[in-house]
Amino acid sequence: MKIAIVSGKDEGPTKLNAFDNALSNAGIGDVNLIKVSSMLAGNAEIKQLPKLKAGAMVNCVLSEVTSDNPGDEITAVIAAAIGEELGCVVETSGINENYEDLVDEAQMMVKYMMNKRNVEIKDIIIESSTTTVENIASVVASVVYLNDEIIE
Repeated sequence: MKIAIVSGKDEGPTKLNAFDNALSNAGIGDVNLIKVSSMLAGNAEIKQLPKLKAGAMVNCVLSEVTSDNPGDEITAVIAAAIGEELGCVVETSGINENYEDLVDEAQMMVKYMMNKRNVEIKDIIIESSTTTVENIASVVASVVYLNDEIIE
């Protein structure tokens, strides 16, 4: 199994446009995202995000938050733990929450999921995006599941 881990942030004239712009900033704005739960195959390989086919149906785990309250600090965090037998992905987000606390929460959750399954962790990858809202902003972090059908 191959995955890419991406993040993005941006502003826009509406909440939807801010979210769309953040997805584009992350490199996943021109595809249809299908939210899936949080499991990876064993020994998942992390790759750079390749060019995806426009309109492709792309499985992902997505963390996102959008705010139209100027001055809000918004953060999206995703954590992936990889083991030989399987891997787990978690997402969390917050508005005006301590960045380190959100990262710690994601790390704790993904470690718990792996421990609950009695799977030794080989690697943990944490990706995040954070910004201070000027007008209307959105942040995203995502694990994108890659396959040949979606790659240009």
